[in-house]
Amino acid sequence: MARSGQGATLSEHTVSETDALLWDRAAAGDQSAFSVLFERHVESLWNHGYRLTGSWSQAQDIASATFLTAWTRRREVTLVRDSALPWLYAVAGNIARSENRRSTRFLRALRRVPLDDTEADHADAVARRVDSDRRTREVADAVRGLPKAEREAVELCLLGEVSTADAALLLGVAEVSVRSRLSRARARLRTKLEGSR
Repeated sequence: MARSGQGATLSEHTVSETDALLWDRAAAGDQSAFSVLFERHVESLWNHGYRLTGSWSQAQDIASATFLTAWTRRREVTLVRDSALPWLYAVAGNIARSENRRSTRFLRALRRVPLDDTEADHADAVARRVDSDRRTREVADAVRGLPKAEREAVELCLLGEVSTADAALLLGVAEVSVRSRLSRARARLRTKLEGSR
């Protein structure tokens, strides 16, 4: 909004700026430019986190961790066609994989603990119901099981809706390689997901 006699506020200027311009300012320490980038991409990143995990609470954690990483590594960010979103998706994918490995180790350790006669916490049951979109979890698990090159292509192009050309730039490969990886991944996913029904 414009303040009387002072022209437009900072947010009106930054909203119309490209990610590249905002990121240059953020890299120099401009927190307001980073805030605009956050507002611009947080919903997409949250949805991407959900597609990776099948859990809204995990998606929120992934989005938060991704933006924390983006702020701490703001001088190292690789924009694709002046967009920060592909890089943010790649970071979110790495965070989701790390979290999955950590959770798997924790569950293995938990299974070794002897059961006692304690009563289950009602809050745990509610949390499980909220996060129980079974099919999305199956897809996320199937994607995690793909070979690395195929998984990266799927996370960016199919789950993140990044174009194959942009994914190729980000991954440093030819666009035809991304298309080939997607084709192989689709075939693997189709076989794996149809077998789980």
